[in-house]
Amino acid sequence: MKKRLLALILLHVYCSVKAQKKNENFRLNIRKSTGVITIDGKGDDPAWKDADVAKDFFMVLPMDDGPAQEHSEIRMAYDEKNFYLLATFYHSGDAKYTVESLRRDFSFGKNDNFLLFLDPFNNQTTGFSFGANAYGAQWDGTMFNGSSIDLNWDSKWISNSSHDEEKWVFEMAVPFKSVRYEEGVKEWGVNFSRLDLKSSEKSSWTPVPRQFPTSSMAYNGTLVWEEAPPKPRVNFSVIPYVLGEVSQNKANDEEPEYEPKIGGDVKFSLTPSLNLDVTVNPDFSQVEVDRQITNLDRFELFFPERRQFFLENGDLFANFGYPTIRPFFSRRIGLGVPIQAGARVSGNITDSWRVGLMDIQTSSIAETGLPSQNFGVLSLQKKVFSRSSIGVMLVNKQSFNYQNESDTLRTEFPEYNRNLGVEYNLASSNNLWTGKAFVLKSFSPNDEGNGITQAANLEYQNRKWSWRIQEEWVSDDYRAEVGFVPRTGYVNFNGYLGHLFFPKEGKVVSHGPVLNSSFYFTENLRRTDNLNYILYQVDFRNRSSLDFFVSDDYVELLAPFDPTRLGKEELATGTTHQWNAFGWMFDSKPQNLFTYGLDARFGGYYQGGNRTSLTTELGYRFQPYVSLSANLNYNHIKLPAPWNTNEFWLIGSEVDVTFTNTLFFATLFQYNEQSRNFNLNSRFQWRYAPASDLFLVYTNNQMIDPFMPKDWSLTLKFTYWFNK
Repeated sequence: MKKRLLALILLHVYCSVKAQKKNENFRLNIRKSTGVITIDGKGDDPAWKDADVAKDFFMVLPMDDGPAQEHSEIRMAYDEKNFYLLATFYHSGDAKYTVESLRRDFSFGKNDNFLLFLDPFNNQTTGFSFGANAYGAQWDGTMFNGSSIDLNWDSKWISNSSHDEEKWVFEMAVPFKSVRYEEGVKEWGVNFSRLDLKSSEKSSWTPVPRQFPTSSMAYNGTLVWEEAPPKPRVNFSVIPYVLGEVSQNKANDEEPEYEPKIGGDVKFSLTPSLNLDVTVNPDFSQVEVDRQITNLDRFELFFPERRQFFLENGDLFANFGYPTIRPFFSRRIGLGVPIQAGARVSGNITDSWRVGLMDIQTSSIAETGLPSQNFGVLSLQKKVFSRSSIGVMLVNKQSFNYQNESDTLRTEFPEYNRNLGVEYNLASSNNLWTGKAFVLKSFSPNDEGNGITQAANLEYQNRKWSWRIQEEWVSDDYRAEVGFVPRTGYVNFNGYLGHLFFPKEGKVVSHGPVLNSSFYFTENLRRTDNLNYILYQVDFRNRSSLDFFVSDDYVELLAPFDPTRLGKEELATGTTHQWNAFGWMFDSKPQNLFTYGLDARFGGYYQGGNRTSLTTELGYRFQPYVSLSANLNYNHIKLPAPWNTNEFWLIGSEVDVTFTNTLFFATLFQYNEQSRNFNLNSRFQWRYAPASDLFLVYTNNQMIDPFMPKDWSLTLKFTYWFNK
């Protein structure tokens, strides 16, 4: 491990020597406003005439080899309370715009849109993003890892837009207290991005290589303030809620129950860039339900976190490790167990230090004997070299107030589980080289939970070539009870190699092969399974895509497994299985009102059987107000007796209505034959004031085959954001 970590550090030192910000010469002056700016989406205030203009954008897609064809102009200004932006986007074709809806935080690739990327600390790794689609739906989020954006962050700001036959215009005002920055700093990192689906063109104010997103902060320009922004003010917010809920468990033949509930959150700026968040008796009834998945995997499936308290600045906690080796996974907290209170401190200590500290207290459950539990997490990051970082994480789960001192309870609910880890994240100044290396150690009351995990990877990506190598070792006695580690006791080596060709003309913008291989071994290096496949990807100029693949699988079962996941007989431990498969994935161009995708997989399966899987995604929009979508997944599995032939469907359908940019209604239907469940979830939301909402949520679950009701609930929730 020490050799791998040293190699990554030496590589980064080499890539960072004498490195400076790639687009240092792209500078936009932002001057103090000489008059009142009215946010009406017209941009005709006299103050804008004195503002400098960022124009002459560069094309990023379909090819980063010249200036953008669609003309864009950006102006910025500020006063004592806000900074302002005016964006004007001209178009050479007709005035048909593509948008999904008026809902906040839209999907980037399915909307004509504009995005602003801000780096107040000039660290090229963290910041803020604001923007809108062509009909004015807002976008905002915090930036992390140099280009990623967390859209779960909401802040108070205002905007407006307009459009005509020649152009569309976006105007916004963001209070200084809505963002975090260092006092006295007169230069911030900045970039502007435009996506115009009519011309299939993505463009950027500064040149960004096409293999990277325009949010890549390594390629930011510089925003130069006439005077340093005003001294950051103390920001204090109280967000209480009150709700009433009626629910009934029909499966247990219970009577309807009514439950009132109150609670809320407090947000306080400890420093200009460090926040304290406190939650008391939190409620997440308005959160979207999980999208159901057909499960044919031998290991636990991952479902993303959707609760707001855990998502803001979530990268400090959730990004440690790998997707399948997470020492901290917030969904282990509070699902089915009431959360009494929680607190989180997160943000920048300096321009090179970040900290995340979280503590959550849950209640005991008398019926199961689950004791009260406390969950504590500490994450500390230090920026090194130009854009890399070293991080340390400590996760502690502590149980106390057991109902009795029986060994059974302490075995089922151990007194504690702790994880301590350190990791190095590599990011070269030009973003071509990335990588990670980390070590984790778990601590438990018994020897079975005192294990080690170690992993490392290195990745390179330029316009034509991309490759990655990775290795993992997870010991059999490693435990992360507050993490997501579906598999232990293995060593894994995996990697890929890809190449792209770029035709000079025609409908295809790029195409090329990707070779991918992954091998799993026991800790004494005996092979247990592997997956090898070759994929050929084709991207079209109209932004549709088509991929073909051929794969080879080998599995030695390390535990009994039912290959249908329908509760039938299990294959025995130690049996070996090998098969081949082929298939494709197609996504239509997003500009059409009717969009579709089709994934297919044909080939072998366990026990010499066959599996056919077809997935279709359909969408239609009456823009900008109504979006309809349907997801259909069909599996046909043919095996010898006693499994025989099995067929099952997974159907999801969603109606999303945005009456205005503050009034929304969405209904999701899900029919899952594998789990024999039908789910209905309807949500009405009225954002009657900035960051303040009224929710009405109805949920119903029905059992299928045999058809019978399971449970339902109806919740009315009211929140309000008091801000100082």
